[in-house]
Amino acid sequence: MLFSIIIPVYNRPDEVKELLESLTKQTDKKFEVMVVEDGSTLTCEDVCKQYAGELDIKYLFKENSGPGGSRNYGAEQAKGDYLLILDSDCIIPEHYIQNIRKELKTKPCDAFGGPDAAHENFSDMQKAVNYAMTSLITTGGIRGGKKDGLEKFHPRSFNMGVKTDVYRSLGGFSNMRYGEDIDFSIRIFKAGYTVRLFPEAYVYHKRRVNLAKFYRQVFHSGAARIALWKKHPESLKLVHFLPSIFVIGMISILIAGLFNPIIWGLLLLFCLIVFVDSSIQNKSIKIGLLSIVTSFTQLFGYGLGFLSRLK
Repeated sequence: MLFSIIIPVYNRPDEVKELLESLTKQTDKKFEVMVVEDGSTLTCEDVCKQYAGELDIKYLFKENSGPGGSRNYGAEQAKGDYLLILDSDCIIPEHYIQNIRKELKTKPCDAFGGPDAAHENFSDMQKAVNYAMTSLITTGGIRGGKKDGLEKFHPRSFNMGVKTDVYRSLGGFSNMRYGEDIDFSIRIFKAGYTVRLFPEAYVYHKRRVNLAKFYRQVFHSGAARIALWKKHPESLKLVHFLPSIFVIGMISILIAGLFNPIIWGLLLLFCLIVFVDSSIQNKSIKIGLLSIVTSFTQLFGYGLGFLSRLK
């Protein structure tokens, strides 16, 4: 069983270097790597050449079209039985391929995905952002870290696997600019293919460490959820409304608190819950405090993006 790893990249040669370096340390070496440069002005071609002797790697350059089109471009030339879709800002644990192969041998499926985690060497802000994006408190567990999340697991493009023939039969990713990975996952389910979560096939996802960029990212995700609803009406669930409800609730608390400051205690209670939960998970009071900031950024960004398109 051969895996084809597809990595779309745009102006991030340093990230690609870290990712490729982690792939050289895999305990299972039966895979090829397709790095697809999406019209970058700062390319990673030289970085890829550095790893030509250690990896079965192919560097592809194309005009800019976004990550979905770049993944499709790589998939067209892939030789593997399965395609593994990764983001360029991920670092891969050494047993990643081995764990995927073990899962597929134990219980085969057509598509799968794994969760993301924070590496011990990540900065405090990166760990706080990771908390905001993966915590049951902030996202309801819908990103696949746990089997008991509030929504059925949908593989995400930072860590997704799919049979090559299934990918091609569905036409790969659509031309949606945001939410294209959820759209693809929904189409996989609609076509009747089997999908599983591989809890041990996690990646270290570095994410954006700038709060402004993080806000824009989650804002676009919230807006994309409405686009997905219009395309797949059955896909909109109660859990997707929660960030917007949170935004409305927090604003209401702030206004009501002007007349009765005791009401602000609800806001402080939420901050305390996030602080304690993150501090315990990350074994750091500092990360717990930062997680309050990143959690509000995530919830307000997603919620406002959702509300901006809800017409």
